[in-house]
Amino acid sequence: MLSRPVVIVTEPIHPDAMALLSAHADARVAPGWDEESLLSCIGDAEGVIVRGLGAFTRRLFEAAPRLRIVARHGAGYDNVDLEAARDHGVIVTNTPDATTASVAEHTLALLLAVARRVALGDRGLRAGDWGVRERCTGIDLAGRTLGVIGFGRIGRRVAALCHHGLGMEVVYHDVQPLPADPQLPARCLALEDLLAAADAITLHVTLGPSTRHLIGRRELALVKPSAILINASRGPVVDEAALLEALQAGRLGGAGLDVFEEEPVRGVHPLCAFENVVLTPHIASQTPQTRRQMAMDAVENVLAVLAGQRPKYPVPGCEGN
Repeated sequence: MLSRPVVIVTEPIHPDAMALLSAHADARVAPGWDEESLLSCIGDAEGVIVRGLGAFTRRLFEAAPRLRIVARHGAGYDNVDLEAARDHGVIVTNTPDATTASVAEHTLALLLAVARRVALGDRGLRAGDWGVRERCTGIDLAGRTLGVIGFGRIGRRVAALCHHGLGMEVVYHDVQPLPADPQLPARCLALEDLLAAADAITLHVTLGPSTRHLIGRRELALVKPSAILINASRGPVVDEAALLEALQAGRLGGAGLDVFEEEPVRGVHPLCAFENVVLTPHIASQTPQTRRQMAMDAVENVLAVLAGQRPKYPVPGCEGN
């Protein structure tokens, strides 16, 4: 009987996806997601599904000579060493479609929560402070301008929700401007022009050298003092020190963050001091439906590569030899 290919899963995934994987491969859950734990089990792996915060480093690629695919359980792939993947001829995939609706909805939730001071009102009322309502004056979003930085799947979904659902005008910035869409009127602007024009700014870019601290002191100095900043992409896209300075100086209307420069957050984050800030612990895709689809897409990517087929979601530039 032929041995089945070994596939390592760095953290447990949805049971339906694990069952599918186990039907075609020797599926094993790693003892931990840190580098040393993965090194202890990866030597004979042909595939790895990377879920969560752990980095998949060059050292891990070097320790897995049979490795053919690293499949991210999620849309982002900044925790995979892409250069090492290319050097070793390993395919890297992600699951961009699975998270679109969930992350877009969470982005909208953050925007509404900041605009209407929902979290402040909730905390006050739970503490028995009806008078908190005097500090909860919000803003209407109808007729205001939404600036979307990164007009991919999620960015466009957020734009559609805000335009059709809230009556917001949409401007966007992207390295690849899109053809005009009559169903979603949106103007492409230079980043500086978008920052100056938008009443609410939402970030939907991948993390890389060109987007690390994409929003820093210089950029925050361009925004309206009443503007709201939302980040549900990757934490390091925003320079948190610069964001803190802007909030302390009253140069920003508010912020909503689901992601942070360092995760997991240890202790009380400095941004918790601001009443006009809403924070969530990287949960934008945390729904049962989305997590199942992410896992199924990741497994299907792995099985395609093991069968000698092209995966559905290869990361550009990491499509193997």
